[in-house]
Amino acid sequence: MTVLKVDAAKSFNTTIWDIAPDKSISHRAAIFALLSDKSSYIENFLEAEDSLNSLKIVQSLGASVKKESNHLIITPPSKINEPASILDCGNSGTAMRLLIGFLAGVDGFFTIHGDKYLATRPMNRVVDPLREIGANIDGREKGNLSPISIRGSSLNSFNYDSKIASAQVKSAMILAALRANGVSTISEPFKSRDHTEKMLLEMGAKIEIDGLKNIVHPMKKPLKPLEIYIGADPSSAFFFALAAAIVPKSSLTLKKILLNPTRIEAFEVLKKMGANIEYKNISGEHEIVGDIEVNYSKLKAVDLETNIAWLIDEIPALAIAFACASGVSRVKNAKELRVKESDRISATVQNLKKCGISCKEYEDGFEVEGGEFKSAEVDSFGDHRIAMSFAIAGLKCGMRIKDSKCINASFPNFIDILNRLSSAYED
Repeated sequence: MTVLKVDAAKSFNTTIWDIAPDKSISHRAAIFALLSDKSSYIENFLEAEDSLNSLKIVQSLGASVKKESNHLIITPPSKINEPASILDCGNSGTAMRLLIGFLAGVDGFFTIHGDKYLATRPMNRVVDPLREIGANIDGREKGNLSPISIRGSSLNSFNYDSKIASAQVKSAMILAALRANGVSTISEPFKSRDHTEKMLLEMGAKIEIDGLKNIVHPMKKPLKPLEIYIGADPSSAFFFALAAAIVPKSSLTLKKILLNPTRIEAFEVLKKMGANIEYKNISGEHEIVGDIEVNYSKLKAVDLETNIAWLIDEIPALAIAFACASGVSRVKNAKELRVKESDRISATVQNLKKCGISCKEYEDGFEVEGGEFKSAEVDSFGDHRIAMSFAIAGLKCGMRIKDSKCINASFPNFIDILNRLSSAYED
């Protein structure tokens, strides 16, 4: 088992240009390229395990993929292939759920699977509503767990009112709606991340956005190809923003970060806690990018119970900020954390306790009392965000993170960047 060792850091002042490209958009760019009949040009695609698995899946479905300099050229097939092998999503729930929605209306038979962690994540949140509109889907636990099999079929138009704010669920249903036999609507209780709508609108899909409702018209012809630059992943950038916020007398600038409002909520929370954060050099139209400057400042506790869908991936890292703040911080309405790459509520609380931090676990969140981190050996639980969060905590006191190989799923140069702030190595 790979163990990542991180030494405590002294103050630092640096600029980081090489934050990993955005994973959410990379997955979508690979899959959405199949909705066109012309080649898509994608600049700055994330070359990490999860997103590369999505590229392999696209190739298995018949697309050709070429790399030229920093561009990927994805040329779709005239007809989606029926692959002879299983489509392997690795550790990515995003890829699996989007592919289920995408393939539900495609002629052919498809089997989707992933690693041992993804195989425990629930898929019924997309499988059940898709079955209701005519999708032919099966799998373990009656289709709740992978391997998932799909026999593409004709889909009926629908009105779907999601009980949870999930970009993955919403995206799967939008992709299915593009192949339905009439106009469909997808509603959610709160606004979730909106990359799918923005990208598909840019490709010419007819989607009307009415508050929390998306009204989706079926495709009458292939969509326009993508021509997109993928900004640096704000969820990945947040780990190093956190580092500057908790290591005294430190500052850093994060360059060319995706600044979609639904993706920078964690930075806004850190600002509420007292961190000194500024956005600069903003550019772009559909998906804006810019620089983020972060300077150390003492942090204070905060309560989180709104806009949880906008920062669900960053909550384990925010828990490190809570542990460094004065007072007791609380997270509520975050039960979705229990079905991510790990049970992130349990994993976060267990590891914080190993580090000497007082905290309590609740069904839909946790509370953390600020204190002094103690060096410890913690478990990643096979979850890249748990591993990286506690690696950043290691900058305070030193840390050992077991099963750290999972970091490569989303941020393959994370340890390289971390080494610019302190000593970090795997053994």
